[in-house]
This record gives sequence, structure tokens and C-alpha cells, in this order.
Amino acid sequence: MNRHPRDVLLGAQAAAAVLPVCDHYSGTETRMRKSLKLQADMCEEFGACVFDVTLDCEDGAPVGGEQDHAAMVVALAALAGEKSRVAVRVHAVDHPAFQSDMATIAGQLSRRLCHIMVPKVDTLDDVLTAERALLAASAPDLPLHVLIESPLAVRNVFEIAAHPRVQSLSFGLMDFVSSHGGAIPADAMTSTGQFSHPLVVRAKLEIASACHAHGKVPSHCVVTEFSDTAAMDAAARHAARQLGYSRMWSIHPDQIRAILRAFAPDAREIENATKIIAAGAHVAWAPTSFDGHLHDRASYRYFWQVLERAHQTGRELPPEAQAYFSPAPH
Repeated sequence: MNRHPRDVLLGAQAAAAVLPVCDHYSGTETRMRKSLKLQADMCEEFGACVFDVTLDCEDGAPVGGEQDHAAMVVALAALAGEKSRVAVRVHAVDHPAFQSDMATIAGQLSRRLCHIMVPKVDTLDDVLTAERALLAASAPDLPLHVLIESPLAVRNVFEIAAHPRVQSLSFGLMDFVSSHGGAIPADAMTSTGQFSHPLVVRAKLEIASACHAHGKVPSHCVVTEFSDTAAMDAAARHAARQLGYSRMWSIHPDQIRAILRAFAPDAREIENATKIIAAGAHVAWAPTSFDGHLHDRASYRYFWQVLERAHQTGRELPPEAQAYFSPAPH
């Protein structure tokens, strides 16, 4: 029986999560409802869930209203469709609302959420605190995504990424810049400055490297100029093509399609990958020549990942490639 390319080619990496390339954040009830509706509509359009919706408690909850906000998040997430992917960002582990967030949200939605996002993770101890809270909420299988937002977190990022509960690491640009006490100028938070300031770029590269070292998903930070389409396109392309990120945050519905475009392979890449994977499968993944180039499992792995990224971004796949993403691939 033919084995699936993912099982043959990725080896230990096969255990790593394959996540949508866009993580869309909403903090108010109105925007949450609109985001969930948009997710359902685009799922129908693309035939796959092409972005996560993360309901935000950290920045979304009013001071003093954290418990009511968490209860509202639970009610909305519970109404989401079967094909939807919904996550929640809780408060940081040292915030007074953290334990109640986890008890309410993870406790009631452990089978509904795709993950919990924990902000301001500085050390492995913070991850362990979050893991204990999940266990106390009877949510032993719920993945954690974590936000790296300080110089200390960047210092510890490889240790954080190594924890088996952690599925993805995100970069928190604005907190990272402000945590330097004015040593990094404000323009490092812009769509252009965040790709040129050495300390910011170094942090991004450390996070991406740690994720790839441990089979986790690196998620790029926000672009705050949400009405500037050109800036969004350029930032997403830079993150995907030059910094090694395979996922990115959206804070406005108009940013979602820009992220999908930037992280998607083009039609020529998809066609080439489909042919090379077919050639590899034909020889049971032994080395072979294709179009004047030698290919083996290393290059097969790359081209399989092109097809996975095409599927994640809702791109049209040739029938022979689409068959790999059916409910029961062979």
C-alpha cells in the first residue's frame, strides 16, 4: 500500500502541527461575531479553513470585567461551526484573571478550541504554569501557543519552543519594543521599521529558528497600518520569504487575504511540486531525475511542503495533489 508523503518524507517533523497561515484576532463581541461569520464564509469559498479566529481576553476584556468577557467568549466559541478553528488568548500567567480565564475557557471549551494563546511568556516556568492550569481545567490535550514579547523571552526561546505542549510561537512586536525602555525607537513598530531595526530583526530570527529546530510553527507579528494594503502585502511577503515564518497575525479583516496571498505558492510552484511528488511516489521515494535535476527525499520533502502550504492557503490544486488532502488519504 502506498504511504502518504507526509508520513514518508517528514519523519519526526510529521508530528508538527499543520496550521492555517493566518491567525485573526478579535477583541469585542461585535468583531468576534463578524470574524466567525467571515471564517465560515471563506471556508465555503476555499473548501478549507484558511485562518484561525482568536477571541481575545487579554486586550479585549475591560478592567474589572474579565469574568464576564470570558463567559461571553465561551458562549460565542460554543456556537462556531464544526469546520471552524477558534482559539482564545487568555491573560498572562501573572495576571489576577489568568486562573479564572483558564478554568472558565479551557474548562468549558477543551474539545472546541484549537489552542489557547498565552501572552508574555518569558521562561519555561511560565509554560509550566499554563500547562498546570490546563490540567486543572481537565484540558490535557489542548495545545498552547505563546507570545514572545521581551528580551528575556528571546533569551529563553529555544527552551520554550522545546516544550511538547507548545505548538506555535508568536512575536509580540509592540511589547518587545516598549520593553527596551526607549532604547528602540517607536518607528521600529511600523511596517517598515520592524524589518530594519537590528534588535527587532534578531528577535524575529531567533523565534523562527527556535520553532524550526523543534518542529513548531513561527507566527509573525501584526502590521498596525491595517488600511495600507501595500504595506501589509510587503510585510507579509518579507515574513514568509525572508524570515522563515509560516504564519502571521491579522487584526483587520482586510489583512486576511493579503496574508493568504503572501504565504501561498503561485500556480507554477504548485504545478512543479505536484509533478515532482508524483515522480517521487512512482519510484517509492528513491532518487530520480526530473527535468534535468536529481531529486531525493530532501527535495521531495520541500515540494511536499509547497503542496501543504497551497492547501493551507486555499489555492487550487491539481486532482492528483488534491487527493492527498482527502479525509482518508492513501
